[in-house]
Amino acid sequence: MSLFRQLYDENSSTFTYLIADDDTHEALIIDPVLSQHHRDLNLINELGLKLRYILETHIHADHVTGAAELRQNTGAQIVLGSSTGVHCADKLINDGESITVGNETLIAMATPGHTRGCTSYLWQDRVFTGDTLLIGSCGRTDFQQGDAGQLYDSLQRLMALPGETLVYPAHDYSGRRVSSIAQEQNLNPKIADHDRTAFIDLMESQSLPYPKHIDVALPANEACGKAA
Repeated sequence: MSLFRQLYDENSSTFTYLIADDDTHEALIIDPVLSQHHRDLNLINELGLKLRYILETHIHADHVTGAAELRQNTGAQIVLGSSTGVHCADKLINDGESITVGNETLIAMATPGHTRGCTSYLWQDRVFTGDTLLIGSCGRTDFQQGDAGQLYDSLQRLMALPGETLVYPAHDYSGRRVSSIAQEQNLNPKIADHDRTAFIDLMESQSLPYPKHIDVALPANEACGKAA
C-alpha cells in the first residue's frame, strides 16, 4: 500500500507531491516550496513518516524551494537531475535511475528543454512532469538554458507513455489538478498538430514577461534554497 498527497501553494501555483510506503513509513517529497515548509513538515510528522528524499523536477525560477529546510529538519537527501550542474544536491540522478522508499520506486526521465536539468519521475500509473509538460501547455524556453528543440523531444518522449498515464505537473494556473497523456496528446495546443519545426517556431515567437521572482528564486534554488 502507498500514500499519496497533492499539495498546493496558491502564491506560486505550485504543486508539491508527497509519496510514502505504508509498510515502512518511508517517504519522499517532490518540489517543496519554502513558504510551505511548516505545512509539509507538520504533515510528515502527523502521518508518522520518515522523509528519505527531496526530489526537484528542475531549478525553479518562480519560487524558492523548501529543500534545504526539509533536509535540515529531517536528514533527507536532496535529488536533482544530473544536468542541473548544482553542487548543493546529495544526489544528481541520471536518466533511467530509480529512487526507492520502502516498496515504492520512482524512475527518473531526463526531460530537458524548459531548463537543461529538467527531470520527470514515473511512479505507478502516473508521471510527475515538472514544468516540461503542463496541463494544456508546456514550460517556456526563453531563459535558463531553455531549448525549444530539446523540449519538443522531451514532450514526444512523454507522449510515448501509455495514454492512461496520469500527468501531475509542477504548476497549474487554472485550478486543474491532473491530466493524462491521452488528454494532452489530443487537447494540448502546444503538442497537437505540431511537428518539431512548427513547435520551435511557436516557442520562439512567444513574447513573455520576465519572470518576476527569478532574480531571487534562481540563485537561491541553485543552492537548494539555502540562499533564501
